[in-house]
Amino acid sequence: MITIGVDAHKRVHVALAIDDAGRELADWHGPNSATGWQDLARWATALGEQQQWGIEGAWSYGRGLAQHLVHAGATVYEINSRWTALRRRGGRRPGKTDRLDARAVAAFLRQEASTLRPVSADDDTAVLELLATEREGALAETIRLRNQIHALLMQIDPECRGHLPNLKSRAGLDALESYVGPATCPLQNERAAAVRRLAARLRLALSQAEALAERLRNLARKRFSPLTRLCGVNLLTAGTLAGILGPGRRFSTDAELAAYAGVAPLEASSSGVVRHRLNRGGNRRLNSVLYQIALTQAHHSAQARAYLDRRVREGKSRREAMRALKRFIVRAIWRLWQECEPSQMMVSVEIAA
Repeated sequence: MITIGVDAHKRVHVALAIDDAGRELADWHGPNSATGWQDLARWATALGEQQQWGIEGAWSYGRGLAQHLVHAGATVYEINSRWTALRRRGGRRPGKTDRLDARAVAAFLRQEASTLRPVSADDDTAVLELLATEREGALAETIRLRNQIHALLMQIDPECRGHLPNLKSRAGLDALESYVGPATCPLQNERAAAVRRLAARLRLALSQAEALAERLRNLARKRFSPLTRLCGVNLLTAGTLAGILGPGRRFSTDAELAAYAGVAPLEASSSGVVRHRLNRGGNRRLNSVLYQIALTQAHHSAQARAYLDRRVREGKSRREAMRALKRFIVRAIWRLWQECEPSQMMVSVEIAA
């Protein structure tokens, strides 16, 4: 078996191949482009037929290469940069180069391939991820624009809240687009014009965010509606979750998903004292979605409130109880996610028939 490690970058990729004994066979350096991917695949084919690929950044700069290889039938694994950094520090040749990084990726994969899950081909979850990320960007833009408008209004008319509608309402947006303000000098006139321009951009960002949300709901309804059976998850949240969790079966257990989300507490025991500390790693977007679900359940689910109260009675703080609830929610999401898999849906249909 030939193991190929790839250090992926924005403009170039560096690959290095090793054999079963860990001996270096050859290395490759080329552009991050469709032509470069094809050239790399031909280079690897000349080394031998049985291959496994490890790519550092298979979901970022190396995503194009990873999907090209997966569609060609290759076995590809995502290798976390933290794993290779630890291996590189403990190597006989300290230092950092693209070639050393590629070798660290290959060496790690050669030893740990049996514990990793291969990269799957992009499916409809990739579309959901794109739409959810774009919507989050549009919402962030609306916050930035409102802050700019508010700062300008404080310079034009500090008492504007008394006679202007709420800036988050449609009436407030209409008022901002036609805002004139007290014309005391040319500078104030320009500030008022800036408010009108920013309001037009705000309306565009809001309309795009709403259109993206509707697209997310429609796509999530087709396949990921089982997730909405969990309190705190609507179609919009289900689409966001699917975009983060997909594609394919990336997690074999709910514990793997919890570790990926950063909600699995890390043991920090010493001298016979057993304790756990907060995990600040993991996918922070997923962690944020889980926190929003937990907040919703804490207000609207009797079972969640009973769970939180029980944890508090056991001696945990309210914050620690919320962390425990997030771990409980991950388990529920993982079970519902199995029902969203096409294979599981086919089995369900056959049983029903």
